[in-house]
Amino acid sequence: MARFSYGGQALIEGVMMRGRDVIAVAIRHPDGRILWADERLGGGFRSTRWAKLPLVRGLVVLYETLVVGSRWLIRSAGVAAAEEEIGPDGAPAAETVELGKGAVALMLGITLVLGVGLFFILPLGIARFVAGGQPGVVERIVEGSAQVAIFLGYLLVIGRTRDVRRTFQYHGAEHMSIHALEAGDPLTVDAVRRYPTAHPRCGTEFLVVVILVSIFVFSLVGRQELWLTVASRIVLIPLIAAVSYELLRFGARHRRRTLVRWLFEPGIWVQMITTKQPSEDMVQVAIVALEQALAADGEALPAGGGTIARAPLGGRRADPAPVAGA
Repeated sequence: MARFSYGGQALIEGVMMRGRDVIAVAIRHPDGRILWADERLGGGFRSTRWAKLPLVRGLVVLYETLVVGSRWLIRSAGVAAAEEEIGPDGAPAAETVELGKGAVALMLGITLVLGVGLFFILPLGIARFVAGGQPGVVERIVEGSAQVAIFLGYLLVIGRTRDVRRTFQYHGAEHMSIHALEAGDPLTVDAVRRYPTAHPRCGTEFLVVVILVSIFVFSLVGRQELWLTVASRIVLIPLIAAVSYELLRFGARHRRRTLVRWLFEPGIWVQMITTKQPSEDMVQVAIVALEQALAADGEALPAGGGTIARAPLGGRRADPAPVAGA
């Protein structure tokens, strides 16, 4: 069993897995091949002891997930949309889209602004409109209810599109493969498919915790001038995210306790929307991503796995699975 708690993210026709100091991705090319790549996570502040402190570590992980995840989401879309191109040796070549740091930063900035506006500022406006003049607790209840309704409604609406539904299936495949790893089972399609699509360390569950924590924190702020209330919603987001990450870690470690399991059950319920049962070929992609992350971390692959053909992103040859740590 791996000595690190692996996590991941669904991509467009692919999966990204995060290891100790590396991320690995696997993407299904339109020609049927599984393409993989890995990338070392940067040093800098991440390599200092401060980055491992409670509250701080959550912000580091969140930053890496947003920046690296957004970049690979764009690249995966480019691979998935690529027309099959025949190289000079007669083999199909992979096409990728690589955006510069500025373009990724702009896209991420726009996404964050829209997210803050939709899930934090809009509920505040609804609460002021519906419960303005009512006691502060009533306004907070309306604001919290609006946050939950907007969040669930957003997931339900986007989940009706074909592309997002397929991404939700890859999300389920990612969770199932991690379940199999943590149980010590071989990373094979048959073994992985026995596990549920929900996982207690899911990003969806993190967002649920963020909303619940924000309801509590914003209630402490109380009623202020509108500009000050809006500012508090924005300024307090990093603190809310950091606290939510620590709560999520605690919940994942102690999920066997009945009370903890009950408290975090809403996160599992919401994953009924954001994860779907994957097809066999989707499970294969998730397994390849996880195996490449294990190999890059120097971990031994579970016995019985390592049988799925793959090719390096940008390459043309099919490789067997890595044998790191063997």
